Formats: sequence, C-alpha cells, structure tokens
Amino acid sequence: MENTNNNKNRAVFASKFAAIAATVGSSVGLGNIWRFPYEAGVHGGGAFLLCYFACVILLGIPVLCAEYAMGRGTRSNVFGAYLKLAPKGKWHLSGYIGIIASFLIISFYSVVAGWTVEYCLTSAFGQLDFSDPQVGHDQFMSMTTGWRPVLWTVIFLLTNFAVLSGGVTKGIEKMSNILMPLLFLILIAFCINSMFLPGFGEGIKFLFHPDFSQITPSVVLGALGQAFFSMSLGLGCMMTYASYFSDSTRLGRTALISTALDSSVAVLAGIIIFPAVFSFGLSPQAGPTLVFEVLPHIFMQLPGGMLWSTLFFLLLFIASITSTVSMSEISISFFCDEKKMSRKKSTLLSSAIALGGGVLCALSFGPLSKFTISGMTIFSLFDYVASNICLPIGGFICAIFVGWFVDKKFLQNQFTDNGRYPFYLIKPLRFSLRFFCPVAILLIFLNSLGII
Repeated sequence: MENTNNNKNRAVFASKFAAIAATVGSSVGLGNIWRFPYEAGVHGGGAFLLCYFACVILLGIPVLCAEYAMGRGTRSNVFGAYLKLAPKGKWHLSGYIGIIASFLIISFYSVVAGWTVEYCLTSAFGQLDFSDPQVGHDQFMSMTTGWRPVLWTVIFLLTNFAVLSGGVTKGIEKMSNILMPLLFLILIAFCINSMFLPGFGEGIKFLFHPDFSQITPSVVLGALGQAFFSMSLGLGCMMTYASYFSDSTRLGRTALISTALDSSVAVLAGIIIFPAVFSFGLSPQAGPTLVFEVLPHIFMQLPGGMLWSTLFFLLLFIASITSTVSMSEISISFFCDEKKMSRKKSTLLSSAIALGGGVLCALSFGPLSKFTISGMTIFSLFDYVASNICLPIGGFICAIFVGWFVDKKFLQNQFTDNGRYPFYLIKPLRFSLRFFCPVAILLIFLNSLGII
C-alpha cells in the first residue's frame, strides 16, 4: 500500500499513459457529456463552441499548467503545495477551499451519478419506459424523489470507495487505464450511429457552423464557465494528481494532450446528441432534462434502443466515477500528508464525510425537499457554494499565486525538466496567469453570482 506520509515514498503513476488517463478521467465528467450539450444548445451551437475553444486555450490550459507545476514540483496535496512554495505566507489556507469544495461536489454529484446507475440497470433489464414523454417524465420524478435516490447514491459511493481503497496505482491508475479507453470506444460507437440518423447533417451544422452574430457577452461568459468547470480547475484535483507524476512526465505536453482529450469528449457528446435531437424534431435548448428525459425518449425510438440507452448511461457512470475518485483524492492526500493518517483511515474518513453529504443531498428531492436555506435545497446549496463560489475563488488564487509569487525558475525547471527539454511558452504562460486568467475567472465569479 502506498505511503503518502513521506514524499520520498509517494506513489507515482507507472506510465505516461496512466498519468494522462487519470487526469483526463478527472476532468471528463457530467460537465462534458451533460452540461456541455445543453450549454451549447442554449447559446447557439457553433458560436458557443468557437468561444469555448478560445477559452480553453486562453484560460483552461494556463491554469491547468499552474496546477501541474505546483503538484509535481512539491509532491504534495493542495494544502501542502502552497505551504511548501510560500511557507511564510497564508496562501496554504486556500487549500481548505479545494478540500471543502470537493466534499460539497461529491455529495451532490454522487446523487446524479446514482441516477445514472439506476437508469443503466433499469434500461439493461428493459424496465425503462420513455415511449411517451409524459410517462418518461413521471418515471424520472419517481426515480429521483423519496428514499430511492439514497440507495443508488450509497451504491455509487461504495464503488467509489472500492476504487480508492486500491490506492493510487492499484486503484486509481488501474481504473483509469480500463475505463477511459472504454469511454472513448462507447463515444465513437454512438458517433457512428449518429451518422445514420436523418438529422445528422442539421445537427452537425448546428454544432460546427458558427453564426458570429450570436457571439454575445452571455455566450462568452457561458463558454468561460464551461471551459473552467469542465476541466476541474480550482479544486486542486489536477494539483493532487500531478503530485503522482513521474519526474519524466512532460508537463506541457501532458497538459495539451489532456486538454485536447477532455475537449474532444465534449465535442463527441455534441455529435451524439444534436443529430438525435434534430432527427426527432426536438429542441436543442432542452436544458438539464436533455439527458434524463429527452435522450431516453429518443433512444426508445431507435432500433436497438434498449442497448443504446444502456450504453449511454454506462458512459455517464464511467464519466462520473473517474471524476469523483479524483475529487476524493484531494482530501485523502491531505489527510495522509498533513494529518499523518494511513491511506486506509484517510479513505474511510473521506468516504464517510461524502456519504453523509450524499445522503442529505439525495433526500433533498424527497423527505427534505421543504428544508431550504436562502430558498435552496441542500442539493442546490452544495452545488451553488461549490460551483459558484469555491471553484472560482480557488482558481483565482492559483492563477495569482503562480503568476505573481512563484519563482520563474521554478516554472522553468518544471516545464523543461531542469533544462533537458525546450519550453518556449513560459512568458505567455506567466502573462496569461498574471492578467488574463484572473480577469476571466473574476468575470465567471461575478456572472455566477448574477452580478453581471
């Protein structure tokens, strides 16, 4: 079992493939397959996609590089990384933001992931009935209210615990090496199927043909938010995983490959969803119900609909489990490094906290639905605090810290492997972290609070 109490004995991903698979698995989640299609649908398809790619390049990659450098350079968790790089300051306190946010996100995220587990199994046994939209809506409501969501949330979190119990190499790495190739195979299978749908051309045109007149401030802000959240930035996930990178891992190349693969999942999801939506005369602006109500209705009308429905929710499950495992590792690494707890105890404590929060969030659709804070259920509150407050603040601090306070030589050494490889983008990287990223993240923050 890995001992993360001593950085000299810290677990390391066995291969470059494992490092990329793990980091892509961390960033690829419901945000790519669920959130991206309805954001693109609401914001005009191609116009949104164009802005999204620009935001990934200008915001996503620099912040990702900052987290990679901090994690690999210190071989520490999100709290310890700040503490090692600035031992006399208070920067390390920002590590608590990531740890708190990770628990909040796992709590509500696991509820939605639990829905995907039930949908997948129900579909596999032929019990998912979305032949009629109203019947499908009623079935979705019955699945997400009462005590049933608690059962599926617990099942999902137990699966999460089983992976984490294997540690970094036998748990996280093994899972990533198997599930990430499987995820891409399922995505490709769906894309091939989409090519034979009557609305394929219309869906592809909607996604890839930008109408520049639709590029408005709201579209740009939506793209900024999607780029930031879909890459799991601001939490410390990438910082924690980077602490398990080997010394031979090329950080710049890994960042580019991980970003490209993460973005490709979002694009592939669009290629799957929009042709299906146009084929059946539905609206691409269906919103969050797109995945759990609209798409099952479409699948039921396709040849082999039960198979496609099962595969789709299996796809969502894979995306969910790889994300929650990485978020759990934030607190586990902290408990091991800073509290000197064993891996086993750290995993048990982290899982217990997530389970408590998950149960509360699951019940907020049923028995606790009338319990609200500032008009929000527990589920909505956890989502709001983590996504709208913690993540932007965490990302803002990371950008400012690496851009202005981390020694340039530290960054240079991390991205050149102490001079072994050339890296010509240090100046653009630092410029982006100093000026563009803080402003962009501040805009995301103000927009998420409804101020702009």
